[in-house]
Amino acid sequence: MSLGIILAVSCRGEEAMKVESQRVVRKAMGAGRWFPASPAKLKAMIAEDIEQAQVGPVTGRIVAAISPHAGYECSGRVAGYVFRAIRDQAKKGDAPKTVVILGVSHQVGFRGVALMDGDAMTTPLGESALDREAASLLVRQSPMIRMDYKPHVGEHSAENQVPFVQAILPAARLVIGLIGDHDPQTLAGLTKALGELAQKQAILVIASSDMLHDPDYDLVTKTDQQTLQEVTAMNLAVLMSGWSPRHQLFCGMSAVAATLDFAKAGGCREGTVLFYRNSGDYFPEGRGQWVVGYGAVVFTVPGK
Repeated sequence: MSLGIILAVSCRGEEAMKVESQRVVRKAMGAGRWFPASPAKLKAMIAEDIEQAQVGPVTGRIVAAISPHAGYECSGRVAGYVFRAIRDQAKKGDAPKTVVILGVSHQVGFRGVALMDGDAMTTPLGESALDREAASLLVRQSPMIRMDYKPHVGEHSAENQVPFVQAILPAARLVIGLIGDHDPQTLAGLTKALGELAQKQAILVIASSDMLHDPDYDLVTKTDQQTLQEVTAMNLAVLMSGWSPRHQLFCGMSAVAATLDFAKAGGCREGTVLFYRNSGDYFPEGRGQWVVGYGAVVFTVPGK
């Protein structure tokens, strides 16, 4: 090999390394806290949560869902019902190309919707590509939506869904967003943008949200059951009127609102509650101290 060829190969190699080094991979920060850091333990936990979920037949094509986002020890058992239903649908050949996960910031409020930028997100289960093209389309549709990683730093609400998505839809690309306010303009812009994206490719929208938080086990149970009745009926106006910062029917109410509105615009007429439990059911010793509700809901439209 001549010196010129060696230099050329060397330069191309250096250029390739430079391009690779410019990839932006966002790391899930909840590993070891909200879910196991061990790949083997996380894979086994998710598999158990999904397999134990007894989900009856779901009529239509699932286009949206509500899934809880707390520690997997409790909420994972409920989330398993959502992802069991999605997995069963995907096995029939109706898998989404892109999964849009919507969460809320527990840290600080901000205006609009912040989408995670970068090329991929990594969890103990590996990397999943971020759908940059889909995210760009959403940004173009509304001035309330932007690419902004800052609100995602240290925030678990959206990322806690990612390992479940990886387990059942390994080829799916992700759009991960946090909603920073409850402004009708924000929610309307996001709903419209999601509808535009759904016209171009098969998507699944997941609202990542727990339900009522309160020391009173009976209050949480009763309130959550009433809330789920309104979700089933898709009574968004009732849900929004009953929500307040001091009475959070859903801690991710904005994500639930946008998801429900998206599903309704796409032809969904009712939600399907697959399962409900709260932390007091799994750990009775927590009753009277702190109880958090978890609901598994899917929204379908006519189809397979």
